[in-house]
Amino acid sequence: MEKRKKIWIFAGESSGDAYGAELAKSLSKLSPEPLFISGMGGEKMRSAGVEIMVDSTELGVVGFVEVFSKIFTFIKIFKYLVKKAVKEQPDAVVLIDYPGFNIRFAKEMKKRNINVVWYVSPQVWAWGKRRIPKLAEYCRKMLVIFPFEKSIFMDAGLDTDFVGHPLVDIVKRRTRQDIKKDKNLILILPGSRYNEVNRLFWPMLETALELSNIKPELKFAVSLNRKSIQERCLEIYKKFKIKNSCENLKIDFSYGETDSLMQKASTGIAASGTVTVESAIAGLPLVVVYKLNPITFFLGKLLVKLPYFTMVNIICGELVFMEFLQKEVNKDILSKAVLEILPDGPRRAYVERKMNEMVDNISFKSESASDNAANEILKIISV
Repeated sequence: MEKRKKIWIFAGESSGDAYGAELAKSLSKLSPEPLFISGMGGEKMRSAGVEIMVDSTELGVVGFVEVFSKIFTFIKIFKYLVKKAVKEQPDAVVLIDYPGFNIRFAKEMKKRNINVVWYVSPQVWAWGKRRIPKLAEYCRKMLVIFPFEKSIFMDAGLDTDFVGHPLVDIVKRRTRQDIKKDKNLILILPGSRYNEVNRLFWPMLETALELSNIKPELKFAVSLNRKSIQERCLEIYKKFKIKNSCENLKIDFSYGETDSLMQKASTGIAASGTVTVESAIAGLPLVVVYKLNPITFFLGKLLVKLPYFTMVNIICGELVFMEFLQKEVNKDILSKAVLEILPDGPRRAYVERKMNEMVDNISFKSESASDNAANEILKIISV
């Protein structure tokens, strides 16, 4: 009896967990024979039938300083997974974004002649172009989700295909016809990591209060994707209410309802990340913010030479979502930016048009991104 093919999927963050789950479903659906799929991921991958070797729920960090605080955890996990790969010899290892960990793991797999497929390329074109030849050396295949990325990796000699963005399929599938837009509802998305909510949620609350004073009819929904992050936000809000008069502020907290709230809200304020692309696909105009550790910010400015940090703006090549960093993240600047994209705001029509253009740009017309990616991976393991 022939052994089942083994595919490993590695996702280190919540967005990667969602993409990994969709990929696992497509692999199982499209494979002519049963597969054994395991990997590093979270609850969504586990629910999709992936055997989770390492739970990555708490591993998502951004920044040099922030990564250093978890360095020993990463080293321990890395050594464990390399040892396990040597023993089990998977037919392919699929790496989803998460470059700090995954590039090093790809190198180890290459040494051991294990196929490496990268799905959702790391944004090395923004911060580490010198790593592109390394990726070409370590990877058998690159599967990109933005059209402009294909030529970047092909020019380095890496076999690359554009497969479409998995979020297009995910958002379209979950869209509900019974949800109507509330022109007065503003969605607040403070992030999925502790350091993000610790730095961003207070100025977001100040902005919400400022907007409530300007337009009393406005109301706010705070949506979190993890219980622990929700608890932290509630702690911050409790302290905020002690220091501020919040009679006019109408605000609700929710867990796991981001999908429906993206449909219902008219406008949003969000921490930079995958959620900005997700919001654009869902038709939700945003003001985007981020604050980093000062050392990380300084080093980032030396490495990254792009005019924008929000992916929607990078894809469109212009300032679609207003974006603010560090000291710019304050109530005066943010409230003005939000007012401009409310349903009656002067930038609203422009932002809506550009969001639609972006969705067309990242969509694959024939099949879903996950099915496209799965077919490419299955070709490799069938050789």
